[in-house]
Amino acid sequence: MQTHMSTTPFGRRSMTLGMITSQLVAKSVPEDASVQKWKVFQSIREARDLLGATDRSLAILNALLSFHPEAELSGSGELIVWPSNEQLAARANGMPPTTLRRHLAVLVDCGLVIRRDSPNGKRFARKGRGGQIEQAYGFDLSPIVARAEEFAELAESIKTEKKAFRVAKERLTLLRRDVVKLIEAGIEERVPGNWGRVQQTYQAIIGRLPRTAPRQLVDDICTDLHGLYTEIREVLETFAETQNMDANESHSDRHIQNSNPDSQFESESGFRAKKEEGGTAAETDNVRSLPKRELPLGIVLDACPNLRDLAQGGDIRHWRDFLATAELARPMLAISPSAWREACDVMGEQHAAITLAAIYQRTDQINSSGGYLRSLTDKAREGKFSAWPMIMALLRAKLETGKSRNPGPDEASRTQSDHTDAPQNGPGLEVSDALRRSLRSKPW
Repeated sequence: MQTHMSTTPFGRRSMTLGMITSQLVAKSVPEDASVQKWKVFQSIREARDLLGATDRSLAILNALLSFHPEAELSGSGELIVWPSNEQLAARANGMPPTTLRRHLAVLVDCGLVIRRDSPNGKRFARKGRGGQIEQAYGFDLSPIVARAEEFAELAESIKTEKKAFRVAKERLTLLRRDVVKLIEAGIEERVPGNWGRVQQTYQAIIGRLPRTAPRQLVDDICTDLHGLYTEIREVLETFAETQNMDANESHSDRHIQNSNPDSQFESESGFRAKKEEGGTAAETDNVRSLPKRELPLGIVLDACPNLRDLAQGGDIRHWRDFLATAELARPMLAISPSAWREACDVMGEQHAAITLAAIYQRTDQINSSGGYLRSLTDKAREGKFSAWPMIMALLRAKLETGKSRNPGPDEASRTQSDHTDAPQNGPGLEVSDALRRSLRSKPW
C-alpha cells in the first residue's frame, strides 16, 4: 500500500519557506550517513545562539532524542519519534503545556526537527503484520543527521570565539595594569614628560569600555592601550639608558665643540682640522656605546625649539611633521639637495632630520651649514657620529642658560623657572629635576 509523507503542519499552523528548506535538507541525507545523536546534540547546545535555539527548546530536543531507541541516527533507519505532549513534558522536567508547544515551534523554526503531522494532528505509528513500522506521524529528526557537520563547525567557531574573547580580556587586564604602573613610575622617578596628559589619554581610552563589551571593541581598546604602553615604555627605557651611560661618553662631545668655548658647535674649518687629525678608537667605541633606541620626539623638540617656528600650524606632533619641517629648513640653511640626500642615505632620514634641526638651532655659530652637514655625514659613514650627544649638549646648554638667567640659592625657584622657560608641546617637553641633574653631572 502506497503512503504519503506529510509536509504541512496540522490545524492553524501555517507553512513557511523555512519549513520547506528544512524538508529539502532532510531529503539530502545519504542512506549510509550515521551520527552519534548525543555528540551532535552537544554541538547543537554549544551553537544554540547561532542557531536561534533556547535552553528550554534544547531540553525538549533532548527529550525527543531520548525517544529514539538507538544511540546512532542513521539515514537508512527510522528517524521519526511520536511521543505525546504528556510524555514530552514528563521528560522535560514537567514543562507546562503552553511552554512546551511554544518551544516545539522554536525547534521547527530553527530547522532542527520537521513536523510530520497526521490527518487529525495526533502522533502515532502504524505497524505492519511483521511488527515493522509502515507509517509514523510525529517529529522527524533527519535534519540532525543532515546538518551534523554544520553543527560541529558552528560549535568549533563558538569555542574559538570564546577563547579569543578570553585572551582579549586577559590582554586588556595586563595592559591596564602595565600602563597605570608605568605612569606611576614615571611620576615617582621624575622622568621628563607631561604625565598629566598621559593619564588623561589613558582615561579617555578606558572610558570607551562599557560594562559588557563585544570582543571587537575590546580588541580596539587593547590596540590603543598597547600604543600608549609602547610610547611610555620607550620614554622610560630611554631615560634609564641615559642615566646609565658611562663617563667615557664625554669623548663623543668632540664633534660639537668649537674653538670658541661659548659655542656648542664647531665651525666647518675646526671640524675639518679635527678630521685631519683622525678619530681615535676610544671615540669610535664611545659612539657605539650610545643608546640604540631612537631619540624621543619630545626631547628633540625641547633641544631644538627653533624648528617649531617653521612648522605648519606652529606645532610638531609626529615624526612626519618633524621630517616635513626639516625639508623646509634645508633650503634656508643653504644645504644642497645632494648633501641632504647623502646625509639621509648614510644616517637615515630621521637621524638626518635631527642633525639638521640641531644645525638650525645653532645656525648663527656655523659658517657653512652645508659643509658642516657633509662633514658629519662622512663621520657617520665611519661610525664616529651620533645625534645623541648633539641633542644632550643642546639640552645642557639650555639648562645652563636658564641657570644664569635665574640665579638664586633656592633650588625650587630655579626648578620652577626652568619649567617656565621650557616650551610646552606635549609629553617630553618638560625637563624634570632628574634629567636636569643628569645633564649637569654628565659631560656630554
